[in-house]
Amino acid sequence: MGNQQSRVTAQDKAILDLKLQRDKLHQYQRRITVLTDKETAIARQMLAAGDKKRALLALRRKKYQESLLEKTDAQLAQLEQLTRSVEFALIQKDVVFGLQQGTKVLKEIHAEMGGVEHVEKLMGETADAIAYQKEVSEMLGGRITNQDEDEVEDELAALELEVNGPAPLPNVPDTKLPQVDIAQQQAAAAPEREGGREQERRAMLTA
Repeated sequence: MGNQQSRVTAQDKAILDLKLQRDKLHQYQRRITVLTDKETAIARQMLAAGDKKRALLALRRKKYQESLLEKTDAQLAQLEQLTRSVEFALIQKDVVFGLQQGTKVLKEIHAEMGGVEHVEKLMGETADAIAYQKEVSEMLGGRITNQDEDEVEDELAALELEVNGPAPLPNVPDTKLPQVDIAQQQAAAAPEREGGREQERRAMLTA
């Protein structure tokens, strides 16, 4: 009997490609945690310095990176189910397209890594740092959802409370109210009460 060569099917290749993409994504998830922690620290530092605008930018970039990883992970999980489907032949084009999109997004995530030096540019004052901040802000404007923006605002408010403490209460006016002598009040009310009683007695007598 001759040796039978194992034939690698399109389905096998798709499963392998998918596994490689997920492995790479998980590597990025571990690496990006370092960056997002740094971005949170920068936001806290900027709030302490009274620079709310740069603090917000750091949190928006962090949120975008996290949501990008989450969405990609969900897409790859869905593709994994498709590649293992018995009807793979019918959906092969969709799976291949999904894997191509996954590769594209992974490249985008890789570009987002940037390194700690890029994160530190978010609080820089140099012309290069300011240009980078503007570029990041414009990029996020078209890619971050309204829901993400709301969550970023909530995170900013929580950080602001943590850094600066609760907002001070309005000053209580120190004007002293005039003190009223209770004995004087009772003495003044006594004739009125007596007058009222006298009227009641007269009414009862004439009834």
